[in-house]
Amino acid sequence: MVSPFRFLALLVVVGMAASEACEAQEKGYHFRVESNLRAGVAKVDITPPPDTPVVGHVRPTNGVRDPIRAGVLLLDNGNTRAAIVTLDLINAPSDMVTQLREAIADRTKTPSKNIMVATSHNHSGPGWAREPAWGRVMVNKIAAASADALKQMRPVTIGYGEDRIDFNINRRKVIDGRAVVRLNPDGPCDHRVKVLRFDDGKTLEPMGVLMHAVCHPCVFTWGDKLTPPFPKGFPKISADFPGEAQSFVEKVYGPRTHALFLQGCAGDIRPNLPGVPYRCGDEADIKWTGRSLGCAVVRALDRSVVREQLAKRKSIYPLRCATSVISLPGKKGKLACEMQALRVGDFLLLTMPGEPMVEYGFKIEKAIADRAIPIVVGYANGHLGYICTAESYKYGGYEPNTSPLLPEAEPLILAELGRLADRVLADVFESIRPSEK
Repeated sequence: MVSPFRFLALLVVVGMAASEACEAQEKGYHFRVESNLRAGVAKVDITPPPDTPVVGHVRPTNGVRDPIRAGVLLLDNGNTRAAIVTLDLINAPSDMVTQLREAIADRTKTPSKNIMVATSHNHSGPGWAREPAWGRVMVNKIAAASADALKQMRPVTIGYGEDRIDFNINRRKVIDGRAVVRLNPDGPCDHRVKVLRFDDGKTLEPMGVLMHAVCHPCVFTWGDKLTPPFPKGFPKISADFPGEAQSFVEKVYGPRTHALFLQGCAGDIRPNLPGVPYRCGDEADIKWTGRSLGCAVVRALDRSVVREQLAKRKSIYPLRCATSVISLPGKKGKLACEMQALRVGDFLLLTMPGEPMVEYGFKIEKAIADRAIPIVVGYANGHLGYICTAESYKYGGYEPNTSPLLPEAEPLILAELGRLADRVLADVFESIRPSEK
């Protein structure tokens, strides 16, 4: 008869052996990658000193809750090289974009016009204009990260998936003909999470992850100034829910994986934290929002490597980028607006330099959804403030009242994004009559 202690020891040994076998099996798991696309990804900590005031809702801080980071994704298909830079910051002023493009172009030989600089719109991080010394250090760190990404470039294929979050909500409600700040569950909102994963096929852990969601990262900022424990806003530097989500995804897959966040059309979308009209969040709220997004991302990532989905992956990835600067009608004169289109295989990223309302994303997708998988990115390559729909000006409210643009800007923006899409998708041919001699 086997003693209970010997039986327990046997169970432990068997369990350890099974665990080691599973680890070995997973490490030995691989899938074929035959692709013209090469990618490299790197991330870097750009957290400022712990007493740096944060912007968004300006307030002093006395420490750091979690790091402020930047990510660099380099892509090359043999003909074109492009880069996506993501930042846990509130916006991307034009001078910052210029400096980053120049530094990354110098280190990686990527054409400046092919570099996208996108921010999460984080309201609990440092401001570029307020912290020039930190800004210089940041540019150097990101340039070094881009060089690291270049060294790591290798053939990849791309998986795609979607999932949903439930913590975002529209913050405008029309009452008696005018818009007021109000959490509005009946207002337009985009609950989708779009996820791209870049795999070299050597393991089940992705090399790089691009996650896209639509919500102001303002869990930690004040709202009604009444609700404890932080009536004046969370007093520490943080990357808010996008940072929490990125860290969650990286913990799930381990040090091999770098997760990057792209913000969508979140001009009128915020976390659903009820108050008067809303409240500052706490640790429970940041776990709820960040891990909700992280779980949605992981579900989408894992679905995209089952065998039926792997069979759909492409081996040829067109890589094209187009950038333009147009003049928009502003309340105080004309305003320059840079927009960009980046095609990576079947995926089309389109950018706007400010805070587009959620309806912009829906309208752009409706126009091009049968031609590519659209990912509309706000807060990128410049900062114009709120980009509101023409309809919203009829009711006023915070966003259109503070926007520097006139309502006539909307059709110009949509038309130019359509032209940029045409250029990179290259599926529209215009007949040209030969000129007469």
